[in-house]
Amino acid sequence: MPFYPLVISMEKETSDSVCLECGDRIVYGRSDRKFCCDACKNRFHNRRSGNSRHYRQRIHSALERNYFILDSLRRTSLRNIPMSDMVNMGFSREYFTSYSGNASEETYMCYDIRYCVVKDIVISIVKVSLEEVPPEE
Repeated sequence: MPFYPLVISMEKETSDSVCLECGDRIVYGRSDRKFCCDACKNRFHNRRSGNSRHYRQRIHSALERNYFILDSLRRTSLRNIPMSDMVNMGFSREYFTSYSGNASEETYMCYDIRYCVVKDIVISIVKVSLEEVPPEE
């Protein structure tokens, strides 16, 4: 176990004796301590990772909204629907979990729901079992 000298007095001026979050002097604890308290440590790390967390939450929300729209359309007898109508329902066509396509048909997946798009018309919405989903290479 390594030995860390303790900061014992306020007169000792070092570059490590100032909290990275609030700027207060650190007057106790290990000499390499970076934060004056747990609250400052949490605020610092939450602020630093906040942008990426917000980005992930926004994508996940869009995927959930798409899934809900696809699942509700799948439960109806309606099978052919223009993509513009789905967009008007709140569907975001740029968010999906998988894609495959050729010259005439594009197949998308939103988790376990597969939908095929031909000339901006969704022609089939099907819930697939995990056994039907091909493994990723």
